[in-house]
Amino acid sequence: MSKSAAGFLILALLSGILHMALVQEAAVTLPLIACGVFGGLFVLALIVGRKIKFDPVLR
Repeated sequence: MSKSAAGFLILALLSGILHMALVQEAAVTLPLIACGVFGGLFVLALIVGRKIKFDPVLR
């Protein structure tokens, strides 16, 4: 896992925990939206990191 993917995972978890701590009812809040965005960026970073590591060295 790349450093950017790990960072996005941590940000997604923290914003999800913040949403759960602040809101007791089912409502869309800024931390919940941020959690979704960071989760999507985490998946994208995993995909991009996999493609970069998979490329062969051209000589």
